[in-house]
Amino acid sequence: MKGVILAGGKGTRLDPLTRVINKHLLPIGPYPMIYWPIRRLKQAGISQILIITNREDIESFKKVLGSGEQWGVNLFYQIQNQKGGGIADALACAKDFVDDKFVVLLGDNLFDENLRPMIEEFYKEDNKAKILLKEVRDPERYGVVSFDENSHSIHSIVEKPINPPSKYCVTGIYLYDVDVFNVIQELEPSPRREKEITDLNNYYIKRNELSYDVLKEWWLDAGTHESLYKANYHYYEEIHDTE
Repeated sequence: MKGVILAGGKGTRLDPLTRVINKHLLPIGPYPMIYWPIRRLKQAGISQILIITNREDIESFKKVLGSGEQWGVNLFYQIQNQKGGGIADALACAKDFVDDKFVVLLGDNLFDENLRPMIEEFYKEDNKAKILLKEVRDPERYGVVSFDENSHSIHSIVEKPINPPSKYCVTGIYLYDVDVFNVIQELEPSPRREKEITDLNNYYIKRNELSYDVLKEWWLDAGTHESLYKANYHYYEEIHDTE
């Protein structure tokens, strides 16, 4: 199985830092942010990893990460088609890289969970998509799942709801099979003129082709100044605990 890390976008929530550097290269602990999702993929047994980023940032990634040899993986790079096209549109750039079921991580999602058991389970399933959830205190900030009360399956995903139907948000950790590229091609852009990852996942929900797992350990969307601080604190604490 291969892995894809989406590391494009403008990073506007981290302005003014992101005026001069891609947010995924900002320091988290002693490493650039993107090191941590690479580390989690390696831990899960995935060594073939594609990084998708902006045209103006790709050389910076190559300079910092190289071929991936120093991280124990093989890194490949792809330029995102366009800024503002949405997560699903960025994911479409991985079409020529994958040939089977694969893992997708948003590069600013940081977590402690070992993904190997969830990946192995998905590989055996007939489902074409899998999402990982996390119980949070402020679900209105995220895409939130609505559960079917009878079956405990996911009924739908609602993006940033005023009245969240649950406390479980969709993290930036997704698993798909190659059928996803055909689905993305058929997706209609949202009012924001983007192909939304929520619409993509709702497509699979309606067809009973999506499963889910819940993260039990620490998880963070490191896209704001406050969360950037929390992420640094978390990883420095981890380093000190192992010294």
